[in-house]
Amino acid sequence: MIEITPTPEQVKEAKQTSSGNALQGSITRGAGSPAGALGEILVRDLMGYVHAPTPHYDLYTSQGTRIDVKTKRCTSAPKDYYECSIAAHGTKQDCDEYIFVRVLNNLQRAWILGRISKDEYFEKAVRHRKGEKDDSNNFTFKADCYNLPIRDLWNIEPNYSNSQSTSTKRETSSLT
Repeated sequence: MIEITPTPEQVKEAKQTSSGNALQGSITRGAGSPAGALGEILVRDLMGYVHAPTPHYDLYTSQGTRIDVKTKRCTSAPKDYYECSIAAHGTKQDCDEYIFVRVLNNLQRAWILGRISKDEYFEKAVRHRKGEKDDSNNFTFKADCYNLPIRDLWNIEPNYSNSQSTSTKRETSSLT
């Protein structure tokens, strides 16, 4: 996991990009759009990927790997047993990998949690139905979705040589 303090420029870009732009199929009906945009920007800048948002993916690598960034808002640093979710309609996305990000509600801190191939995610994830209650945390699912613990993701390695932002504060932290 990589802990990041977003720059003021990245936060401003995220707010401008997401203004009035609710994501299709969003579980939160667009309420998390600034955080979602910031997740994409942080991964783009840290990894040096090309930002080319489509309904199927957000970024792609120089090798052509199509990546969809999945971001959740949060109030504290994530633990390795926290889950990475994808709404059930995500099974139709034409992407190669997912990268998961958590962003504080105030957009002042974020964690790039890891990555995983689309196929491996859906092989390992547990499906939950709308209205189901997760007894481990008393969460009631707002939509059909799939969940996978953070600890099951692949580690992510920043590509500092291709990074587009040299001012992003990067900190590696453990998930305990």
